[in-house]
Amino acid sequence: MPVIQEVLNDGKIVHINIKGRFDYTLSQDFRNAYRHIPAHEGVAFHVDLSDTEYMDSSALGMMLLLREHAKCRGGSVIIEHPSEPIDRILKVANFEHLFTIN
Repeated sequence: MPVIQEVLNDGKIVHINIKGRFDYTLSQDFRNAYRHIPAHEGVAFHVDLSDTEYMDSSALGMMLLLREHAKCRGGSVIIEHPSEPIDRILKVANFEHLFTIN
C-alpha cells in the first residue's frame, strides 16, 4: 500500500508514510489518511517521505491541503526524511518556509 497511516498518542500524532510515487493517483488515499482523524487541538501530522521515489506538483498541492487542514485545527505538518531528490523539489517549491522539514 503506497499510503500508510498510523495514529499515535491518542490521536495527537498522525504518521503518514508515502511509498513509491507521490502523485495524483494517491490523492484519495492521502486525503483519507488524515481527513477522518478526530479534530484534536494541536494534532501533528508527520509525513514520512523516506520511501518516496517521485513527487510531482499534485503531491505538493496535496501537502498544502494537509497544511490547511492541520492549521484549521491548531495543528502542524512535519515533513520527515525526504530523499535528496525529493528535498530538492521541496526547496524549489519553497516548502521550507511553510513546513518543518526534518
